[in-house]
Amino acid sequence: MSTAKRGDVVHVHYRGTLDDGTEFDSSAGSDPLTFTLGAGEVIPGFENAIEGMSTGEKKTETIPADNAYGNRREELVFKVGRDQMPADTEIETGDMLQVGFPDGSSAAVQVTALDDASVTLDANHPLAGKNLTFELELVGID
Repeated sequence: MSTAKRGDVVHVHYRGTLDDGTEFDSSAGSDPLTFTLGAGEVIPGFENAIEGMSTGEKKTETIPADNAYGNRREELVFKVGRDQMPADTEIETGDMLQVGFPDGSSAAVQVTALDDASVTLDANHPLAGKNLTFELELVGID
């Protein structure tokens, strides 16, 4: 039986939970996640966990934050004036927005606080700073 190695296209069913047991994602009820091992299409710890598995194998792997979405970076939390927000848009704490930068790039940010004059935005990935536990099943290798 072959094992998953870099360059293989793999098909994986998974369930992801946080340290407190909260599920943040799962492939249950849908097609397995398909990606090329070693191509950087998923977080590094997820790739490392799949590498060496055999088709049909199941395991549980905990990935520390620094091998997942990284540690939270406070420099990615910033305030902007309300006048920089679209005038005709209702914004609430918890909303996800796309912000554009002068160089043409954009990033997803979450609204973490608001007042009459400003909006606080967080550009950290929502799972940054969190350890992730995955229940994994390798269902196929191409």
